[in-house]
Amino acid sequence: MIKKVQASEVRLGMYIHELRGNWLEHPFWRKSFKLAQQKDLDKLVSCDLDEIWIDTAKGLDVAPVETGLVENLKPANKVTAANKIASEESSPSASPPPVKKPVARVSVEEELDNAKKIQKKTKEAVTSMFSDVRMGKALEIEGAESLVEEINQSMERNPNALLTLIRLKNVNEYTYMHSVAVCMLMVALGRQMGLDETQIRQAGTAGLLHDIEKMVIPNEVLNKPGKLTDEEFAVMKSHPERGWEILKSCYQVHETTLDVCLHHHERVDGKGYPEKLSGDALTLFARMGAVCDVYDAISSDRCYKPAWSPAESIRKMASWKDGHFDEIIFQAFVKTIGIYPSGTLLKLKSGRLGVVMEQSTKKLTTPIIKTFFSTRSNVHIPVEILDLSKGTDGIENIEDPVKWGFDINKLQGI
Repeated sequence: MIKKVQASEVRLGMYIHELRGNWLEHPFWRKSFKLAQQKDLDKLVSCDLDEIWIDTAKGLDVAPVETGLVENLKPANKVTAANKIASEESSPSASPPPVKKPVARVSVEEELDNAKKIQKKTKEAVTSMFSDVRMGKALEIEGAESLVEEINQSMERNPNALLTLIRLKNVNEYTYMHSVAVCMLMVALGRQMGLDETQIRQAGTAGLLHDIEKMVIPNEVLNKPGKLTDEEFAVMKSHPERGWEILKSCYQVHETTLDVCLHHHERVDGKGYPEKLSGDALTLFARMGAVCDVYDAISSDRCYKPAWSPAESIRKMASWKDGHFDEIIFQAFVKTIGIYPSGTLLKLKSGRLGVVMEQSTKKLTTPIIKTFFSTRSNVHIPVEILDLSKGTDGIENIEDPVKWGFDINKLQGI
């Protein structure tokens, strides 16, 4: 039975059928799920949602007034089926995975140096692998998963450090750094969506190798600044299949990596390529790869176009017609990097300028920023770290750092 309940009536063991309200204002990417962890219950109660609907056939009903008892429940399952997005969770496994020791959370400044080392190491590994492909050598990817695990651990300490660094790429190294960035975005998105550790490693490795085939495309086509001819465009569109063939020859490559390589240019409405798959024919990982790939591509400087800012990239993707991306995956992605991603320059209602350092744990619309300039006095002011979720100031609009002559990377200390 589907019924509406008050936030005060929600308890562990209920099956949340639907959350009605602005999805930007609550931390859940799924439309329906079993409420089985106290931290999720705490988040739900604090969201101030318009309506909460539960399904009593799949979970507990409102507690009887006379007892108010809350049953002991088993931990909720993670998303396991690659072609299931969010509606149903699988039944509990007989042998639950061992509990992973939590990693201590640190500030973005504390994690930044370690994140730079990880990014450098990952770039070197990708460059080596891609060079092997260009030279016709066998692809060695044994170390890829260990690199992905380092990325995962860094994001567990503070996801904003690595997500800040993905912007650091120039046109000449785009192909290599794009693969590094998509790997990091896939790991971050997988964590946001509650995938288990094995799935997160698979998603990250798939992101790392999704464009391996670019190494066999002629440079005059790959780096052409002008419009491609029909023949050149056909060569570019063939790269997913060529990459799949390269990876298929490596016995140690997981099926997820093959899937994302072949299908990261597909769309849920069937208008993508190379196979024009749509709907349930696209796996969860392929849908994730499509979002991460496009975001990094449009937010990076290319040989044929300048980058859009992180915030502008999100707005552009949100404005595209229904059917380009999976809606739920895109919503989860926005929650991963924020409405105002790291590195966005904001003008506050107070007239101050500030750069987004990290996301607030409370609302996507209230990031943590570093203020440093007064537009009213047109002078630099003492730096202050400001958590906008505390309501001491508000966002007026997004600013172009070029217009003001500011180097966002220097402002963020990278």
